[in-house]
Amino acid sequence: MAEIVNLRRARKARDRASAEAKAEQNRIAFGRTKAERKLTEAEKTLAERRLEGHRLSDDPGGEDKA
Repeated sequence: MAEIVNLRRARKARDRASAEAKAEQNRIAFGRTKAERKLTEAEKTLAERRLEGHRLSDDPGGEDKA
């Protein structure tokens, strides 16, 4: 014989699991300390400055104007 399943409980359990998965993703994305955020921003700025330093021309479009 088949097991009787309470659909309300099954739905709530599914919703709880979904909410927990989303919470885990948010903890990864937003759960960083201020020092970690500042370090990431500093690394990003340094990488951008290095890239800009290797440009061959000052023209941002890269095309010569006639």
